Amino acid sequence: QVQLVESGGGLVQAGDSLRLSCTVSGRTYGMGWFRQAPGKEREFVATITWPGGSTYYADSVKGRFTISRDNAKNTVYLQMNNLKPEDTANYYCALTYRAGIALRAHEYSFWGQGTQVTVSS
Repeated sequence: QVQLVESGGGLVQAGDSLRLSCTVSGRTYGMGWFRQAPGKEREFVATITWPGGSTYYADSVKGRFTISRDNAKNTVYLQMNNLKPEDTANYYCALTYRAGIALRAHEYSFWGQGTQVTVSS
């Protein structure tokens, strides 16, 4: 069973930065970050493909967030800059065996427990 563990969330002010990490118990494949705010559905944030490393972002985070991976550490990162109050959510990483860009939650096979990000105005 593949396990994913997120870390790096916290309480920050608008304009601040955070880096989320997601460590996988095995090797990483296609990886994605999703988020879910209270009362809202889980939404796609960013993804990075395997093995090519192509990236794709939700329009709401494009230019502010960067997804990357360290294969030696089986870890994927989400660098979040210029955070806004609307970025407040529980952030989840997920693993997909799908080739190419995966934007939908059902395309991912394994999920972490999430890490909370709260951005105050």
